[in-house]
Amino acid sequence: MKETTHPPFAFVHVVQRESEMFFSQDIPSDVTVHTGGASFSLHKFPLVSKCGYIRKMASNPKDSGVLMIEIPDIPGGREGFELAAKFCYGINFELSTENIAMVRCVSEFLEMTEDYAIGNLLTRSEAYLNEVGLKTLAGSVSILQSSVDFLPMADKVKLINRCIDTIAFIVTKESSGSIGSLVSSSSSSHPKAVVDWWAEDLIVLRIDIFQRVLLAMISRGFKQYALGPILMLYAQKCLRGLELYGKSKKKINSKQEHEKRIILETIVSLLPREINAMSVSFLSMLLRAAIYLETTMACRLDLENRIGLQLGQAVLDDILIPSFHFDGDTMFDVDTIQRVMMNYLEYDLETTNNQENDMEKVGKLMESYLAEIASDRNLLVSKFINLSEHIPEQAKVSEDGMYRAIDIFLKAHPKLSDTERKKVCSLMDCQKLSREACAHAAQNDRLPIQTVVQVLYYEQQRLRDTMDGGGQIVVEPTITTTTTTTMRPLSDELSQLKKENQDLKFELLKMKMKLKEVERSYVDKFAVSSPIGGTPFSSDKPPLPRKSFINSLSKKLGKLTPFLRADGVVPSSTRGMNKPSKDRRHSMS
Repeated sequence: MKETTHPPFAFVHVVQRESEMFFSQDIPSDVTVHTGGASFSLHKFPLVSKCGYIRKMASNPKDSGVLMIEIPDIPGGREGFELAAKFCYGINFELSTENIAMVRCVSEFLEMTEDYAIGNLLTRSEAYLNEVGLKTLAGSVSILQSSVDFLPMADKVKLINRCIDTIAFIVTKESSGSIGSLVSSSSSSHPKAVVDWWAEDLIVLRIDIFQRVLLAMISRGFKQYALGPILMLYAQKCLRGLELYGKSKKKINSKQEHEKRIILETIVSLLPREINAMSVSFLSMLLRAAIYLETTMACRLDLENRIGLQLGQAVLDDILIPSFHFDGDTMFDVDTIQRVMMNYLEYDLETTNNQENDMEKVGKLMESYLAEIASDRNLLVSKFINLSEHIPEQAKVSEDGMYRAIDIFLKAHPKLSDTERKKVCSLMDCQKLSREACAHAAQNDRLPIQTVVQVLYYEQQRLRDTMDGGGQIVVEPTITTTTTTTMRPLSDELSQLKKENQDLKFELLKMKMKLKEVERSYVDKFAVSSPIGGTPFSSDKPPLPRKSFINSLSKKLGKLTPFLRADGVVPSSTRGMNKPSKDRRHSMS
């Protein structure tokens, strides 16, 4: 039957009432045991008859009075010794998966073996383990979890190893037919829907014991790529409470931070090596936690490499990783994402077709990332340019995404020098801009003038090429209805193209006039009088050349006759210089 815990002296009276065959109230106690912060007044005979440890202590008493015995570091402390004493006095108590680890360890410590009594406590506890405790997964996990409190004795009696081996055997046997379904669903954002029943039992274990269990499962044939779901469950349980998606780092207890750091590094070391065994969103969550907890660089680089190999599956939120510190640095960890991108580019599999298919997705993803971080005023020009240059040209179907990122960056950094603005704008190929982007760029005051001119030029050239290619209409004489329906939208498109052409000419004309105004103000500002009849030049400041870059640019623009007049008429001063070709089919005027 179960007994309640009593004070040390009351415990003696309970023993006297239930074990009168050994002693009565007239027999005083002759031994006092001090252990676990408590004192027990007991009798030698029932103790030494079953406890080899106490028999050795009582064999050489220093005096004939009450024997005083100190038992330090006994497994289970006061509670453990009390159970052993009850057994010695013949008081029944119930063995369970919650107390069997303590009973087994204390019986080992007190040497309660068959050498001192038949059916001693050690033999009874072993029988319970073999016949009841280690027969089920739940029982084995419960015993294993409680055994951790009795180290190193639990390891000495091989209790932890036996529990781990039993768990690995049961899990491997039960999961042999469901590993395939686990792998196919391991990237799910709801791991509880794909893991087996045993996973919930295992995630209660301490991280070092949890690791030993998983390694034992692998040694018994469990496939490592099927560990993904249970690792997700364990990580979500143990890393709960970290503000991984905020823009600031929440202060936590240093001890808790250290424990979570060890847990995270262990989980990363257990991740399957197979690609796609873990979802990118889960890997991203681990990387955020690694940065947050300041794990080892090896741990972080491992996660960055894994994300790089699966970057084609990522979405923008997966790579928007905060830097978690505000000391003049950027809001997002740009360096980390640049390393992820480099890992993606360096990755080369035999199935390169899959990577080529992902290239366009990755290009759009990185352009979206650039647009997101461009508004950060602490983002350096060098970082923006360096990250942009890592986007492969073959990944860019259009330059609209890059133009959007550049425009946002220029707006957030209005104090950039002309040289820096030119470097930033050189990241995009103006020939790949859509008509909408060209129309926006032509009126964008944040862009350098040279970039706007390039945009206008390439758009004009594209319109001319479109007109040249669409001017010849091949008509089947026998299909009159098709010809009519085909020519009508084509005619409308040509009219629209002509209108856009006129608008571009007008915009370029205004740009030319603005260039001349800038040229004039530039010359007036820095003009100096001639030394003859005027104020002489300064000896330390030579006269500025009259021919400036803008003047040169305006002269070059003057040679582009289609851009000079909105009505298409070439000025008389330039007709001889730019005579149109006779074999030109379609005039743009």
